[in-house]
Amino acid sequence: MSFTRRSAALAVLGLSATLLVGCSPTIALEPAADANNPLCANVMVNLPDTIAANEASTSLERVWTDAQSTAAWGDPVSIYFTCGVEVPAASALPCQSFQGFDWLIDDTDAPFFRMTVFGREPAIQVYFNSEVVSSAEVLGRIGKAAQDLPLTGACTDRPES
Repeated sequence: MSFTRRSAALAVLGLSATLLVGCSPTIALEPAADANNPLCANVMVNLPDTIAANEASTSLERVWTDAQSTAAWGDPVSIYFTCGVEVPAASALPCQSFQGFDWLIDDTDAPFFRMTVFGREPAIQVYFNSEVVSSAEVLGRIGKAAQDLPLTGACTDRPES
């Protein structure tokens, strides 16, 4: 190989390596059982690219995930989203209504909260760090993306927000 060919090949390899280093990693997640539901596809295309963080003027950017009907935001990831999770039955978990959606609230991992929509099919779930982003911001943005999910029920005892 001549000097110029070798130099060109090294330059291409160097540029490729530089571009790869600039890419964000793909987040490994598991798809939910009903992830291939066509209604999940509608939700996925409407999810936001950014979600505002608790810190003023800071946004969490959406990052790549490797599972169907999943999404994540932040670096490090502070919000995980899954569409097609098991539709919840009646539960002892607290249920709160927010902008037309009823959410079952699991605070077992506080400050991380797992919130699963109740009374919509397919069901969606969000897991987020409340020290980084507010529940109102997360649920408001996710709710807008999922507003077309059919209403199939409601919590019977729920405070309004």
